[in-house]
Amino acid sequence: MKRRTLGVLIFLSLAVAGCSSDEPEKAVKKSEENIQEVSREVETEETETSTEPAIVNFDEFFKDVPEVPETIEDFINQAPGKYVYLQDGWREEAKKDIENMPPLPKEPTDEQYQQYFNYVYSMVAEDFPNPEDLVKKLEFSMFGNPDIEDPRYQFKDHYNIEIILDSSGSMAELVNGTTRMELAKNAIKEFIASAPEEANVSLRVYGHKGSGSDTDKEMSCKAIDQVYGFGPYKEESFQQALDQFKPSGWTPIAQALQQSMKEFEPYDSTNHTNLIYLVSDGIETCDGNPIAVAKSFSDSNISPIINVIGFNADSEAQQQLKAVAESADGMYTNVSDGDQLKEEFEQAQKVLEEWEKWKKDALKNADFQRVDNSIQILFFTDDWNRRGLFQATNISTFLQFLQENEKIDVWQYDHLMQMGFDLEKVENGYSKKMEKEFKELSKSNLEEVKRKIEENYNLNTQ
Repeated sequence: MKRRTLGVLIFLSLAVAGCSSDEPEKAVKKSEENIQEVSREVETEETETSTEPAIVNFDEFFKDVPEVPETIEDFINQAPGKYVYLQDGWREEAKKDIENMPPLPKEPTDEQYQQYFNYVYSMVAEDFPNPEDLVKKLEFSMFGNPDIEDPRYQFKDHYNIEIILDSSGSMAELVNGTTRMELAKNAIKEFIASAPEEANVSLRVYGHKGSGSDTDKEMSCKAIDQVYGFGPYKEESFQQALDQFKPSGWTPIAQALQQSMKEFEPYDSTNHTNLIYLVSDGIETCDGNPIAVAKSFSDSNISPIINVIGFNADSEAQQQLKAVAESADGMYTNVSDGDQLKEEFEQAQKVLEEWEKWKKDALKNADFQRVDNSIQILFFTDDWNRRGLFQATNISTFLQFLQENEKIDVWQYDHLMQMGFDLEKVENGYSKKMEKEFKELSKSNLEEVKRKIEENYNLNTQ
């Protein structure tokens, strides 16, 4: 490049010298313009060259990548991958992640193969259900049973339920052609419509004003409104409440829970059953502490059950939302589409139906309220197996992506796929082991199931 520039400058100098005497000033001016143009070209080419990605040292690139799981506790506690849901546009984002990734050598060592596989696995790792979550689902499914020790799950004369819905900008993203917000609204409407006439229902939204820009942050973080209730479900009024907001701004989860706690103050748990569903697709972005607020809310005299649903939440969001649920001793579930969201609300719908029967004295004894444990155990094992299947498929898809981007060749793809098959066998083995253990417990009473699960998993999953 320097030789080319020098040659051009020499040529221009000779051109100036060869000009007639009556045009020296014009020639000099023209020459200066040409030299400036060449300089700009040189600077542009040098800039373009400097922006080329620099391949990082092999060990340096993979140094912080976690090992693949070995024990059942590893599978339960693994962090979900960035691309656990391969949505539209994921390849463009993933290209940025692997831009500086060194290609796998032509004759890789076993260690280099393992480093590559660890990376692929970390990108698509599933959020496997925790057996301790099964205990909470069993308790929830037996809502109202007087044998349950937790007073939150015992039916009271009055029932209050509130949905707290994330209406931040990210809820406008599409899932199979429909926005997350529309899917959430449809599921919520269907659920609330099933509420008994005697039940009080409420809908609270946050982040539905302003935009995601920093200039709108303060205003958007204060945008928390109870758009419906507390009161009996009225179809027209509830639909009007749903129609008045769209996803737009920031995510003030902590403040939304704080305001909910204030509105729930008249509903003491002594004679009120209080249930809250928080539906969000992201983390707190308004500098609050939703975990601390949820715990304070749960410990109050309101004593609500706070269940959290992550809607296509990424790894970071799942960790925080799960912590919010755990701090309030509630359930956390991550769903990826509208059907799964409806399934979660169906559990609460069944509880409302049982409460309505209880109010009418239709149930003569606890046996009518006892839910067969095997149903919830089946749900748990099916969920585990489904996530394992998705994970295996996504490993294959991500390996194909690496091959397309010339990070691995076809033979290396086959080798890494075999590593995936081997790990899948390990995961399937744990699934069968749990299924066998749980089936043996399926006819036990709830307290025995809880004791056994906590004995087998609790100490190892902290």
